[in-house]
Amino acid sequence: MERTVWLDRGHSSAEGRCRTQRQLSGLAGVVAMRCLIVDDNKAYAETARRVLDQSGVRVTGTASCIAEAMLRAGEVRPDVVLIDIGLGGEDGFDLARRLADPAAGDLAAIMISSGAEDDYADLIAESPALGFLSKADLSADGIRRILSLAS
Repeated sequence: MERTVWLDRGHSSAEGRCRTQRQLSGLAGVVAMRCLIVDDNKAYAETARRVLDQSGVRVTGTASCIAEAMLRAGEVRPDVVLIDIGLGGEDGFDLARRLADPAAGDLAAIMISSGAEDDYADLIAESPALGFLSKADLSADGIRRILSLAS
């Protein structure tokens, strides 16, 4: 069974709001999705890959910096990109803005961090990211929850 999910973009009035239609296939309410993980901690990225793969989220690639993430996103065409807020010397929010650009495919992004969501609440609200998951709580259910709230 195929289901259409509308992912909301942009949170500030200055950015305006637009919608991107994504076709996600699902059965009995469980959405199968392709995911790209962007994190400069390779050990965490591999752990997250194993956890998500076991729970029905197919991790189709990983990247450790913005340039690599943009390349991988074009190659693997993920349904959702999990982006570490602190990418070494780079800014994960910058990557979220780049991925939200229609020229990059207007990809859905969820920010992740080992820090608390409250520490980044204003930045998340101003970004095109759909939401936030702490690294400790990263799960397929958490990703699906954020995607369902955005629809």
